[in-house]
Amino acid sequence: MVSGEQLELKGIARLYGEPMLQLPQDLYIPPDALEVFLEAFEGPLDLLLYLIRRQNFNILDIPMAELTRQYLVYVDEIRSHHLELAAEYLLMAAMLIDIKSRMLLPVQKRDGESEPEDPRAELARRLLEYEAIKQGAQHLDQLPQLGREFFSAQAHLDQDVVERLPEVNAEDLRAAWLDIVRRAKLIQHHKISREELSVREIMTVVLRQLQQRRFAEFQELFEPEKGLPHAVVTFVALLELTKESLVELTQAECYAPIYVRLSYTPS
Repeated sequence: MVSGEQLELKGIARLYGEPMLQLPQDLYIPPDALEVFLEAFEGPLDLLLYLIRRQNFNILDIPMAELTRQYLVYVDEIRSHHLELAAEYLLMAAMLIDIKSRMLLPVQKRDGESEPEDPRAELARRLLEYEAIKQGAQHLDQLPQLGREFFSAQAHLDQDVVERLPEVNAEDLRAAWLDIVRRAKLIQHHKISREELSVREIMTVVLRQLQQRRFAEFQELFEPEKGLPHAVVTFVALLELTKESLVELTQAECYAPIYVRLSYTPS
């Protein structure tokens, strides 16, 4: 009798937690389905840099024999499966073999050189430049990107923009009126006389003045030289015209001078 532990040891796989003792008869596994690729490289320099860093080799003192051996093992592997990718790797393999062979030859100094040139110098320079570019690319890839970490939001607002001037409130009128009173007091005379002033007449005078121009400054409609009573009647006339919607009081911006204009277009 076979125990449960013996069945688990003899099973070739587990399906939903249960051991499988044999493969199904109708199961088809393609030849390349069970291949495992532990590393993927972007080119010969990427492969060389991986081999050097994995073995903790000094990139300025590369052991060419061991590096070339490991590199050729990988090249033989890709030649058997991906022949179209092997050409670029074979070119680098030829360069490694050439460097290795030059290191075996006697060193000859050139004229003017204190020390002979290391055959590995050019390869080390290319590897260092490639590593710097690769690290820079990885740093850029870690930055937030539009469409990956965040998305742009857009909204279309279709409306007619109408310029709205600031409204003149009671406090603005009070400040303008106090300025008129101050100016009237500066030029007033001590002559006592009786003068009858008509608000309706002043309203007519103001409307005539406004028909000749588009805007009139609030203070221009007053005549301080005629005294304070005339200024008071003019102010009341402007209030009546505003109340009857015959004129409008407006400003170009906040705290700017107050202007008066007709509320209708003269014919």
